Amino acid sequence: QVQLVESGGGLVQAGGSLRLSCAASGRPFSSDAMGWFRQAPGKEREFVVAISRSRGTAYYADSVKGRFTISRDNAKNTVYLQMNSLKPEDTAVYYCAADAAYSTIVAGAMSEMDYWGKGTLVTVSS
Repeated sequence: QVQLVESGGGLVQAGGSLRLSCAASGRPFSSDAMGWFRQAPGKEREFVVAISRSRGTAYYADSVKGRFTISRDNAKNTVYLQMNSLKPEDTAVYYCAADAAYSTIVAGAMSEMDYWGKGTLVTVSS
């Protein structure tokens, strides 16, 4: 059973930074592409960023491009999301996801995702 546990959320002022972490367990971490999604209050969950299994190829939603950076440490079974220049519209619950297929995450095919974390709340005040 794969488990994904997010951490690092919190309250930050606009323009600030946060780093989210997602620790994975239960199967070889390098087997899965990883991604981050978010769900703002009253809105649908949306794709944020994906990272491939080994080369670390990343794909970002336009709304976060240039501000967010995803990385992974396969030795630590952890994926990170560095969020800079945060805006109030970045306020959401951020979910970590894992899937054997990078394309599934890039496509934002949430119903097909292999595994989800429970989420961590990020609140950006204006």
